[in-house]
This record gives sequence, C-alpha cells and structure tokens, in this order.
Amino acid sequence: MDGEFVGPQSRGMETFESFESLVRAEFAPKNTYLNTASTGLLPVRAVDAMRAGVESVAAGQPQDMFADVEAARASFARLVGVPARRVAAGASVAVYTGLIAASLPAGAEVLTAEADFTSVVNPFHVRGDLKVRTVPLEAMAESVRPGTALVAVSAAQSADGRIADLAAIREAARTHGARTYLDVSQAAGWLPVDADAYDYVSSVAFKWLVCPRGVAFLVVPEDLGGLTPVFAGWVAGERPWDSCYGPVEELAHSARRFDESPSLFSYAGARHSLELIEQLGVDTVRAHDLALADRFREGLHGLGHEPVPAPGSAIVSVPGLGRHQSELSRAGIEVSDRAGNLRAAFHLYNTPTDVDRLLDALSGLSG
Repeated sequence: MDGEFVGPQSRGMETFESFESLVRAEFAPKNTYLNTASTGLLPVRAVDAMRAGVESVAAGQPQDMFADVEAARASFARLVGVPARRVAAGASVAVYTGLIAASLPAGAEVLTAEADFTSVVNPFHVRGDLKVRTVPLEAMAESVRPGTALVAVSAAQSADGRIADLAAIREAARTHGARTYLDVSQAAGWLPVDADAYDYVSSVAFKWLVCPRGVAFLVVPEDLGGLTPVFAGWVAGERPWDSCYGPVEELAHSARRFDESPSLFSYAGARHSLELIEQLGVDTVRAHDLALADRFREGLHGLGHEPVPAPGSAIVSVPGLGRHQSELSRAGIEVSDRAGNLRAAFHLYNTPTDVDRLLDALSGLSG
C-alpha cells in the first residue's frame, strides 16, 4: 500500500496523521485492492485476535469469546447510534430478513427496489403469501401508498453504489403508516447511519466494517418490533447457560432474543475491527473514501467513460467494463464484475496511487 492518503484537511493535520498512522499500522495489502464492496480487508488487530482464539481452543483452554460478541454488539450499536439492547448479533442479513418476513401477516404489501441485493428481498418472495411490489430505487418514496406494510431497501446499492433517498423514503413510510427495513451492509463503516430513524436495520460486517465473515447485526425497536424469535436457541435466553436444555423458559428481554448462535472466532476478530472504525471515525473515513471515488470518476471522464450516477457514494460502477475484471486481477488490481459493470470500491486503506493505477490500466485496455 503506497501513495499518500487523502485526509480530511478541514479537521487539521493532527487528525490526518492519526488516520494515516492507524491505517498503515493495520493494513498492508500486496495488491491494489479496490473490492471492499465484496469483502473488506482484515486489520492486523483482528487477525491477531482470531489467531489467539483459535490457539486457545487448540491448547484446550478456550478464551471467553462470548465476551467478544458483547463487545462487538456494543461497538456496532455506538456506530449506528442506538443502545446495545436494541442490537441482535448473528451471521447473515438473509436470516434477519427472513425473521422480519415471518412477522408479516398474509397478504401484507412489501415495497422493494429493483435489483436490490437478494438477501434483502428474497425472503419476502419465498413466503408466497405476501404482496411484494418492486419499483426503481428512485421511485421508492413516491411508491409508498396506503396499505404498504413494509418498505425494504439497501442504503447503498450493491451493484452500482447508488444511495437511496432515505429521508424521503422514511417520510413517505411514516405518512402511510408503513414500517421501514434498511440494509446498511454497503454503507455502515463509511456512510453515517442513524439506525434510530428506522424500524429495522441490518448489516453484515465483513465489508466496510472490515470484520471477518460470519458477523451480522439487526437493530430492532425498543418494543422489539413485533418479531417472533422463530430461530431462538439457548443464546436467546435471558440466562443463556440456564437455557441449554428443553424450551427456553425466559427469552432475553432485549434484542438478544434474536441472536444466532455466534461464530465465535469471527466475533473475536470483529470486536477489534469495529474498535478500529470507531477510532478512525465514520465521518473521517467517509471524507477519505469519497475523495478517492471522486478522483476515479474524474479520471473516467478523461478516458471517455461514464460511470453509473451515484453521487456521494464510495462505490463507482462503470458500464461495459466488467469483462476486464479477470485481466485487471492478473495485473494485481482487484475490482468486481457486476452485471457487466466494473465495480470499484474505495475504502480507508486505499490511496490516490491505487486510483491512478486502475485508471492507467483502464487506459491501456481495448474496448
């Protein structure tokens, strides 16, 4: 990882130096990695923690990784602005979407965005007795109507980085009495999230939150949102170690009743990844990421390419160039091919040099 970092100059040189030193201490990719929208890189502190957890089990002296789950829960809660008691800890957005889908009455209308990520929408379809209505992302707010029970959407679209008009969607849902379900898997970590503004918020953590795979969260309302903990196991008990056998006598009074049995090694690392995001600050990360994305957009225009319009997004998608993904990978540049588009994602460990390397590579490609 070479090149100068793009820092939030308005916040002063001290902030920039702290950001740069923290990132350089934690990340050292051996390639030009611009694929965070698929998988974020792991910081050294998370790798070390996971290794220690694995070694403790190998030695027959397992460390208390359930404490890591609680620390990760609390850290994510702070990042999205809600109390930890409103956060469930699991492994999959699809599972939590399924939980919400199971809570809806037969015939309920769910409004979704065209081509949104499968985990956000498919559980509503497989119910078979819900009315799932799909509209263009830009039309979501105007498409909420009387009788709409739930509006489900990703804050930032996985395929191309477009950001939903969350304020308008939220207001339209409130006007018509609909609940809101927001997936922030492609946003949490670089885009400020106010989870308190929605009924339900889910996120995986292995992308922009730079956690290991196997970590996901669900934010529910204070009243638990009318959800039935249909997959509740022993960890969902108010006293988990007293809930190991037979039916759980007393479910957790908090969102922990919606916990999945945790992937402990993943949470051992996640605790430290989330701590790093808190240290850096989401606003600082956002300024860094967007400066790089804008640099790439400007360079694309110079090459005669027009990216999918996604202002204010750290994800840039370029129509027609996805077929070059394998060629770029062989050259040491990691991006994604999504529906024929080249998708580049810029995050805290990237530099202007990374941007320029991709632009140089694209300028040398045919077609």
